[in-house]
Amino acid sequence: MKLLLDFFPILLFFAAFKLWGIYTATAVAIAATVLQIAFIRLRHGKVEPMQWLSLGVIVLFGGATLLAQSETFIKWKPTVLYWLMGAALWIGPWLLQKNFIRSLMGAQIQLPDAIWHRLNMAWASFFTAMGALNLWIAYHFDTDTWVSFKLFGGIGLMLAFIVAQALYLSRHLQDQPAPPRTEDAQP
Repeated sequence: MKLLLDFFPILLFFAAFKLWGIYTATAVAIAATVLQIAFIRLRHGKVEPMQWLSLGVIVLFGGATLLAQSETFIKWKPTVLYWLMGAALWIGPWLLQKNFIRSLMGAQIQLPDAIWHRLNMAWASFFTAMGALNLWIAYHFDTDTWVSFKLFGGIGLMLAFIVAQALYLSRHLQDQPAPPRTEDAQP
């Protein structure tokens, strides 16, 4: 359910683009993201900072696309979002002494400090590269190809990166002690 909710705006953007074009798709993406954030707020009571950032970026760049009637702005939106996330991951350890990937995943897995650092830098590099790749696709291919890349290529590369990361992490996971086993006591 959460995965569908996360991809809800991009799926609607893709469908609206195929049916009605880039400007309608942009308006649909803005509305879908607003609805997504409202749903998360109502259901969970809290919206994560990255979700607020995503909303702000889609409203800003989507709004500029609609006002200027220029698809350039919406094509820059993924890059801006990727680069903001990448910048936060690059800057976090040095400026704030905070590893944001560890903050997100540290409750689920135990890793040595050096591996947390590599993981954080890998995600920062991935987001930086995805932003550059988005611009390359946007400026070297037609809008239809860019929209298809945004859905299939972007999600596909993200899934491939996550699988590669999981394989890497599996070699470094620290064993966690098993909870004590309680035997049924017979009176």
